[in-house]
Amino acid sequence: MLSTSTRTIALTALAPLSWGSTYVVTSEYLPAERPFLAATLRALPAGLVLLAVGRKLPRGSWWWRSAVLGALNIGVFFALLFIAAYRLPGGVAAVLGSAQPLVATGLAVLLLGERPGRRAVVAGVAGVVGVSLVVLRSTARLDTIGILAGLGGAACMAAGTVLTKRWGRPEGVGPLVLTGWQLTAGGLMLLPVALLAEGAPPALTGTNLLGYGYLAVLNTALAYWLWFRGIGRLPATSVAFLGLLSPLSAAAIGWIALDQSLTAVQLLGMAVAFGSTLLGQRRAPSLGAQGRERSEGEPKLPLTGPAPDGGPDQGRQSTSATA
Repeated sequence: MLSTSTRTIALTALAPLSWGSTYVVTSEYLPAERPFLAATLRALPAGLVLLAVGRKLPRGSWWWRSAVLGALNIGVFFALLFIAAYRLPGGVAAVLGSAQPLVATGLAVLLLGERPGRRAVVAGVAGVVGVSLVVLRSTARLDTIGILAGLGGAACMAAGTVLTKRWGRPEGVGPLVLTGWQLTAGGLMLLPVALLAEGAPPALTGTNLLGYGYLAVLNTALAYWLWFRGIGRLPATSVAFLGLLSPLSAAAIGWIALDQSLTAVQLLGMAVAFGSTLLGQRRAPSLGAQGRERSEGEPKLPLTGPAPDGGPDQGRQSTSATA
């Protein structure tokens, strides 16, 4: 029998593994050159459905907290992710995104009092090296704006993870409702960006609708619910390290579904990145530590922050981070 902690880690890991399928779905099922439309239709419908299911709206300070978390975890993160994806080779974007566990580790020390120790730092560096071996190519070009966007996206995810953990949840609110609040807030932020940057949506085919449906239901609503559920039960740094599974999933899916090749160096990188993910796991803090982390007035619930989506870089190289 698996322990409760192991089951929680395994269920949470399904989220970044699912995000690794984003590129295949985007390239095979969605209209071309509509990244912000895809991001909006991922987040907003899923958020509205979860709001309808949960039948609860934020109260008091949770209006602005939901907006902040929705921006960090969904809205601003998706926008920066797409900027990086369009201005950089996908491998470079994925490597920048893989720095997220290191950023989250630093923020967890400052905001949560978590003491991950030397092991987490070693695991974080190994994760960057492993992802680099999987996705980076010698022909990769660099772009200042793209690099800043990639690092900004990693910082957004790290901050969203840690703040979600620090603020916890209001009394009587589960992770499903919290997910709905954040997806709706992030989707509403993305909607005007999509309209201004890309104009009115094109006519959608049945294939397009199938792709958007998958992204909204399985890749977003279910995946983010599992992600925020895991954040409520695991240390923030442990969840952050699970994000390294996304580019590994993307490479494996590209190999299976798109007949892309995997070299010995890439397989070595997968092993290193997977090993760093395992090394980055740590036991949940004690009840006393959790109590110290809770902000004043929060319920006595486990405190509750996503990971970049990884996918091959369309038309440029085999793997990347896409939303």
